[in-house]
Amino acid sequence: MQEIHIFTKDYCAYCQRAKDLLDIKGVDYTEIDVTSDTKLEALMRQRSGRHTVPQIFVGNQHVGGCDDLFALDEHGELDLLLEMVR
Repeated sequence: MQEIHIFTKDYCAYCQRAKDLLDIKGVDYTEIDVTSDTKLEALMRQRSGRHTVPQIFVGNQHVGGCDDLFALDEHGELDLLLEMVR
């Protein structure tokens, strides 16, 4: 089974929205809080090529940020992607 990883910062409203959607979908995920950890933030940037949070991964697939996650859901693609982790 593949895992979901979400890189977040504790003050980020977009991070909370993304986690709320994943909670609604009923999937487990690992939250990686980069608020005060520059090494983890550097890892996030390296893996995603982006510097904003959240950054979401399903297995090795980079989903993107909050807007990307919601766009997948609006197009009916998120549930298919999440089936890989159920």
